[in-house]
This record gives sequence, C-alpha cells and structure tokens, in this order.
Amino acid sequence: MSPEQSDYGLSRPSRSARIEAPALAYLPCMPRHYRPKLGLIGAGGVTEYHLRAYQKLGLEVAVICDLDPQRARKRRDQFYPDADVCADFGEVLRRDDIEVIDAALHPEHRIPLVEAALRAKKHVLSQKPFALDLDVAERLADLADKQNVKLAVNQNGRWAPHFAYALAAVRAGVLGEIGSVDFNLSFDHSWTIGTPFENLHHLVLYDFGVHWFDLASCLLADREPKSVYACVTRASYQKARPPFLATAVIEADGVQVRMAFNAAVAFGQADRTLIAGSLGTMESSGPSLSEQSPVLTTAAGVASPPLSGTWFENGFQGTMAELLCAIEEKREPQNSARNNIRTLALCFAALSSANTSQPVRPGAIRAFPH
Repeated sequence: MSPEQSDYGLSRPSRSARIEAPALAYLPCMPRHYRPKLGLIGAGGVTEYHLRAYQKLGLEVAVICDLDPQRARKRRDQFYPDADVCADFGEVLRRDDIEVIDAALHPEHRIPLVEAALRAKKHVLSQKPFALDLDVAERLADLADKQNVKLAVNQNGRWAPHFAYALAAVRAGVLGEIGSVDFNLSFDHSWTIGTPFENLHHLVLYDFGVHWFDLASCLLADREPKSVYACVTRASYQKARPPFLATAVIEADGVQVRMAFNAAVAFGQADRTLIAGSLGTMESSGPSLSEQSPVLTTAAGVASPPLSGTWFENGFQGTMAELLCAIEEKREPQNSARNNIRTLALCFAALSSANTSQPVRPGAIRAFPH
C-alpha cells in the first residue's frame, strides 16, 4: 500500500444504510381542555413572537400591560384587537378572569412582578434568564409551591425542532449514554450595536448563551456538573463593545459539554450541534438556528428526521403549551423554575470563570457576576 493510500492513524468511517428516523414526540403539545385567559405584562420586541405563537395555538390574551400604553396598544392591534390595555400590572393581577401571566420584562423588573403574581395565585411564565440570584430563584420556586400554582421559564430553545428531537432521542435512550455534546455557533450578532444589549459585557455567554446552558442541563439529565471553564475575548475586527468570542466547557462524570461562539461572523454563518453517545450520534447543522438538517446515526443506519417548524415558532408555543399542560395535569412543568435553577448555576459559573480564568463549580456563584 502506498503512503498516499495508507489509513494509519485515521478513524475508520462507518458505511451505514439509510433508515427511517424514529418517530419521537418533539412538537409542542397542547392541553386537552384547559384554555385559560392570559395576561401579557411587557410589550417589548420579543413579545411579537409570544403573541404570534399564542394566536396560532388559539389561546386568548385578554389584557396587554406595559408602562408605555402605546407599545401595548401596538401589540393589541397586531394580534388581539379585543384585548384590554393597561399600564399597571396590579390591575392585571386583580382580575379574576386572568389565570396565567406571561411576565415578559427584564430580570431586574420582573422579579417583583413574578412574586406579586404568585401571591395573587396566578400561574406564571417568566421570561429568561429567570433570575439574577440563585437564592431568589429558589425562593420564587418555593413560593409557587406554597401558593399551589405553576411557575415556568421561557427557555424556548428546548422546543426548537432540532433540539426538541435530540432531547427526545436522548430521553428515549436512542443514543445510549452520552459522552460529549458540542455546540459550535458562528453567527452575526451585530444587530445589538447601539441597543441596551451592548451594555452587557457577557452578552454572548449570558443573554444569548443561557439557551445553551439550559440545553446542556437537559442533556446532562441526572449527571451532576462538577466544573465549568469559560473564556471570552473580542474579535479584532468587531464593532460591538462586548466580547463576541466565547467558549465554555462543562465537566461531569464521564461527559463533557463544549460550547464555542463567534458572534462576529458576517459571511458564511454556520450552526452545528453534535451529541455523541454509546449507541449513536445526533448531528444537526445549517446556516442558522432556523435552518437545520438533523442526522441520526446508530448501528441500524443513518436517518434524516423530517422536522416541522422553526425555533421562533415552536419555541414560543412550546413554553406556554407545556405550562398549560402541567396546570391541567397537576404536575411540574418540564421548564419549571426549579428545573431552571441548574441552568442559572451553570451560566453564573461560566461568567465567573470567564472573569477569573479559573474553573468554577456550578452553584458556588450564587448571583450574577458582573
């Protein structure tokens, strides 16, 4: 064999037959009968996607509240012309016909609202990131239990079609025991230039990256994370103030989760996820989070599951639908506040690690490290 033909030192590629993808439940599920009236508090930019999702699900938003009534009226006129508009969230909480609150404010303003809503015995869907302090997050989860209401977090990435299918595959044991998870994102986040987001030093790891820490928490399941190491820096050519290059590595027994972000990619953006297990590998890649081509490889062969929807469509439907199902079925939501505490612990540990250049144990940092 000539040197050019030698495969010494190379892994042996597998040649697998094409097979039909396993039928896994990955789409948002609505409750069988429960259709409460919703109150939206906060009418900022992202609420366009909230309301579009609720409209498609056939849910009724009865009131939209914002300190700027003009913003509230704009959202009402776009999606729910019969909804009421107000500027005082207390007015929403006093209404007996409103059972579920969508709290779509920033964390520093949202915590008092969430607490007041729970005390008013309203079920709450909180925007992410859920809280800036683990003790506060735990206190709110305890309060929800005490009030016998449900508190969920809008971690909508869990219902992005390619992530939802991957999570379903892991839970069903299709991939066996997970050994590694790799998230590699090359995207353009320059739309944040000139917005309040530019004031967040850890814009990539925190505001954006919290979705991937949440997915990491879900994929790790019952394996407890032991350490997180992260680092950030600015790309030499970027215009935005926050560092747009970031990496993070999460260690648990027998498994690593690795993240690599470049938010300063103007051309040829790419997004790739690879989950490798003892029985199979799930890979999904594409030019964006909304355009993904998943591939599942096991001993049986290679499958390309045909998935429906997009992150912004399925994601915002999924978070609210799961909360409503949990209320109807009298169980904890998959995206409950208590479930989300580990996500926050991973994220806070990563931010602290990036600040100190040292690995950090999740849970050791109790509050958002500025």
